[in-house]
Amino acid sequence: MEIQFASERLRDECNDTTKLVRRYGKQGAKRLRQRLDDLDAAANLEEARPLPGKLHELTGDRKGRLAMTVDRGKRLILEPADPELARKPDGGLDWTRVTAVRILGVEDYHT
Repeated sequence: MEIQFASERLRDECNDTTKLVRRYGKQGAKRLRQRLDDLDAAANLEEARPLPGKLHELTGDRKGRLAMTVDRGKRLILEPADPELARKPDGGLDWTRVTAVRILGVEDYHT
């Protein structure tokens, strides 16, 4: 799957192990890199669904976005790169049609 980033800063951080370790710790950096590699290897979101990290759709004010567990409450937040092309006729997300995602950040949205 194609992976895009919401900003150049985020892209640079996610592709630099030293920066990841500094920000998320050794374990968090390793898991974040694994989640990104898993997404990259999947052909679409449906293939990524059963992978570690429990990929799931968010609700409420985060509707249209997805999250994967990284480490200690941190979640990788992403969205379909072209959400209009990935919709079912009923308006739901068609996971099989999402072949590109945009990484929005890593956060603990439960706090």
